[in-house]
Amino acid sequence: MMLNRSSQIFKCGFRLVATGCSQQCAKHTLPDLPYDYNALEPVISAEIMQLHHRKHHATYVNNFNAAEEKLAEAQAKNDISSIIALQPALKFNGGGHINHSIFWKNLSPDGGGEPDGDLMQLIKADFGSFENMKTQLSTAAVGVQGSGWAWLGFNRTTNRLQVATCANQDPLEATFGLIPLLGIDVWEHAYYLQYKNVRPDYVKAVWNIVNWKDVSERLEAAK
Repeated sequence: MMLNRSSQIFKCGFRLVATGCSQQCAKHTLPDLPYDYNALEPVISAEIMQLHHRKHHATYVNNFNAAEEKLAEAQAKNDISSIIALQPALKFNGGGHINHSIFWKNLSPDGGGEPDGDLMQLIKADFGSFENMKTQLSTAAVGVQGSGWAWLGFNRTTNRLQVATCANQDPLEATFGLIPLLGIDVWEHAYYLQYKNVRPDYVKAVWNIVNWKDVSERLEAAK
């Protein structure tokens, strides 16, 4: 599942640091979208989806691969200074790859409405109602300063759902220890061509294409 794959993305680069292994990891690749670029219209335009996927996500993948190659070279030379200097690039580009790989599957042309089953029960237990969760996550997304993400995450320690925000491309699990279930990308490249500077309109519209089946599967995998 994508959840398992995304949670593994960082492990190769950091394993090199931790163990002294000089073997390079397999290249990361840009995942295909599970729908056509125009499938999410009118909520998200085909133009935005093409740029977001082909340009932005592809750049994160390419830069992450390059950073891992440099990390392997630095590790082979025992160049501690270079290893430390590479951490921001690994975090930013690796996080961008993780976040977007989840985001594409969190959305669906057949999405929207409300979840059911265990996910809905947990939402009601932790937030009181679906509408309360939706309001909290939307408020968090709109309130992100600059660029970043708003997440509905699962805390394995407490077995509770939590809303959290991450700056830039910081990945949720590596940052807060929460398993990412549903992410809202509030970088301007995710919405500006269509919604201009009115982020609240974009956040409100995104709920119409949330793929609750995918979110539910992530919750089951996280437990």
